[in-house]
Amino acid sequence: MKITYTGRKVTLKPAFIERTEAALAKLDKFFSEDAQAQVTVTVEKDRQTVEITVRDKGVSVRAERVQPRMEDALDEAVDVLGRRIVKNRKRLNTKLCRPAFTETYAEPPEEEKYDVIREKRFHVKPSTVEEAILEMNLLGHSFFLFRDAETDEVNVVYRRADGTYGLLIPER
Repeated sequence: MKITYTGRKVTLKPAFIERTEAALAKLDKFFSEDAQAQVTVTVEKDRQTVEITVRDKGVSVRAERVQPRMEDALDEAVDVLGRRIVKNRKRLNTKLCRPAFTETYAEPPEEEKYDVIREKRFHVKPSTVEEAILEMNLLGHSFFLFRDAETDEVNVVYRRADGTYGLLIPER
């Protein structure tokens, strides 16, 4: 697995990098050698955020945790990744390749009522509702945009407050 590190407001020490590589090595059995991991550490006043995103053959798995110490946040994020992968292992084995995300950052408009601070663009391949829910759970998001394989329409699945799922279907 190839790991890329980003430190926001912090310079990552070699000891942290070694710890990260050792922790992510435990997940190597779930991914191919071509897998790419992005580890982003953000330091703010009294909290440190570790975000880990692993992409492999179009499948994205993401976890983010906040703790007073970055090492604790790292351990929790790796645990979350492991649980998500194990929980969805059977579905992942039968799942086809998913689209990879491409992030771009938009400049805030000068005279607009609402400021867009980030845009996320990604290729939308046709999938079933079940595949969309799986992808949403792997990413740790509360909603997911996808193109329905049967109707070829853009739909949204989302997680409801009671833990069930909802589906938004546009009317013509």
